[in-house]
Amino acid sequence: MRRHNTQALLKCRSVSLQPMSMSRLNPRQQEAVNYIGGPMLVLAGAGSGKTSVITRKIAYLIQQCGIRAQNIVAVTFTNKAAREMKERVSSLLRGSEGKGLTVSTFHNLGLNIIRKEHARLGYKPGFSIFDEGDIKSLLTDIMQKEYSGDDGVDEIKNYIGGWKNDLILPDEALAKARNPKEQTAAIVYLHYQRTLKAYNAVDFDDLILLPVKLFQEHPDILEKWQFRVRYMLVDEYQDTNASQYLLVKMLVQDRAQFTVVGDDDQSIYAWRGARPENLMQLKEDFPSLKVVMLEQNYRSTSRILKCANILIANNPHVFEKQLWSEMGHGDPIRIIRCRNEEAEAERIALEILTLHLRTQRPYSEFAILYRGNYQAKLMELKLQHHQIPYRLSGGTSFFARQEVKDLMSYFRLLVNPDDDNAFLRVINVPRREIGSTTLEKLGNYATERKISMYAACDELGLSEHLDNRYTERLSRFKRYMDNLRQQCAQNDPIAALRSMVMDIDYENWIRTNSSSDKAADFRMGNVWFLIDALKNTLEKDEDGGMTVEDAIGKLVLRDMLERQQEEEDGAEGVQMMTLHASKGLEFPYVFIMGMEEEILPHRSSIEADTVEEERRLAYVGITRARQNLAITFAAKRKQYGEIIECTPSRFLDELPPEDLQWENLEDAPQEVKAATGKSALADIRAMLKK
Repeated sequence: MRRHNTQALLKCRSVSLQPMSMSRLNPRQQEAVNYIGGPMLVLAGAGSGKTSVITRKIAYLIQQCGIRAQNIVAVTFTNKAAREMKERVSSLLRGSEGKGLTVSTFHNLGLNIIRKEHARLGYKPGFSIFDEGDIKSLLTDIMQKEYSGDDGVDEIKNYIGGWKNDLILPDEALAKARNPKEQTAAIVYLHYQRTLKAYNAVDFDDLILLPVKLFQEHPDILEKWQFRVRYMLVDEYQDTNASQYLLVKMLVQDRAQFTVVGDDDQSIYAWRGARPENLMQLKEDFPSLKVVMLEQNYRSTSRILKCANILIANNPHVFEKQLWSEMGHGDPIRIIRCRNEEAEAERIALEILTLHLRTQRPYSEFAILYRGNYQAKLMELKLQHHQIPYRLSGGTSFFARQEVKDLMSYFRLLVNPDDDNAFLRVINVPRREIGSTTLEKLGNYATERKISMYAACDELGLSEHLDNRYTERLSRFKRYMDNLRQQCAQNDPIAALRSMVMDIDYENWIRTNSSSDKAADFRMGNVWFLIDALKNTLEKDEDGGMTVEDAIGKLVLRDMLERQQEEEDGAEGVQMMTLHASKGLEFPYVFIMGMEEEILPHRSSIEADTVEEERRLAYVGITRARQNLAITFAAKRKQYGEIIECTPSRFLDELPPEDLQWENLEDAPQEVKAATGKSALADIRAMLKK
């Protein structure tokens, strides 16, 4: 096995010396693509074409180095990035050259490993994946049972996520607990993992934790996967956490054939476990690491890049790089002081309106970036007031709403009684007095019998593990769902589903768990909308052969597509998003609002002395702009009902003064200055359209 790998590797090395015709790649990019002599780190500055390097390198490995696509694994952090990467690779390959290529997120890679090795991990096929809502619900149940209350569930959830990212199992977490709060979290973690296993379920963090632990404990399985992965590429490497780094390290350890691409200056996710120091760790673990710098930026003007370079130079660096561009010097960076937060939002709205009318640029070329989502509300009102269309990133998808997920789980269970995750979501919605202890015992029994939890609900053997009152509740639920499934098949399925909503008294459940009657009405509207959507799907069936199962299957698919659309949709309108969400995007015109102390940098980072990450966040915001960048701040803001004086951000002091154009104040653009009232503004619109 080892001899075979070495021969293939030598072949690859010899080919790497051959020239490769690649127009549009600069010398550093081409060097990164053609080097396959060992481990490599590509330090790719913002806008430097890293995706081109990764996709061209995959094509090079397949077409020039003789490595089969099925032996190449490329990983990144979002489904959107993975899809884009795969599409770009496909455009470079011929015919079936890309068959078997893995381009996925870290978590999808982990999921594939668990699916193939589930038996060694002690899981049944078809295990469930808990989402945020499922996790919180289970932790709440455990807290109420163990501690007679659910105070601090979010904090405990964060503890557990942090431990999993650092590969710390419950027993170790308990041993390392430094105070009563950590001790409580560790005990809940113990119950939580045990219950998850009984449910034949994993959570998001397990998708990395479990493969790493599996590889550590079963060298034979690790060797099998190492042989499967001949070459590995990792995008956004600065965002890896401890467990992701170890997963990569274990897969590439012996062969050391990999390329990781990252930028330490764009590491902005420490709050979710990212460790930019993993870039340095690579050099220690792989001493022969080759480092290639990508410093030519294809996005922004030289002036924007100069400001970004000078700002980020205030952070300590292991690897020094300077972004540069051939896009021209560009306009000065405008720093706009506004009277208060309302004047700030008004100024940005009027700037965008004026530029749009004067230049005919589409609204989608404008972006408004901010540190926290709370800043968006006032901005939205101003855009609405001026009839400026906008798109708010990070909104809640229809299918992500709690009530929709509940109903979808009922639908899924009707279609597939073996869907343990759907069963767990609805068994206590509304409450049926079936707690986590009962479900843990049910899950263990189902695992022993190698059947689904739903199928186990009315088995005679279950009474040996549970009291009669609990077996009766479970059996009653199963009888009800079996009967409903029969009604859907034999009668009018839509009427049956409407009756189900009434039978389980779901509206009362919604009203009990909503903040107001208005919120409850809105949520129930979503429930009836979903059932109408199912009805429409059935009615649009031209052949007349569609079953309710088929229609529900289409809705489940629409659920997936809706979430993808939430990521991808570049709908017309000003793009509004947090600085975190803007990473990887670019816009001709960018407004960064709220550049003040305690907003950017955030108060918590000042208190925790983690301002370096906030500086990286500002750097990310600046480098989103292609042509024009404006930064705003308010002199005063209302906070908790009081007007407070604001201090401009320290980051403004760190920008080169010769490249800044300070605009005192909240003056509107010249065309708008004289306008008062709606009629004047309408006149301006008409004037600028001529």
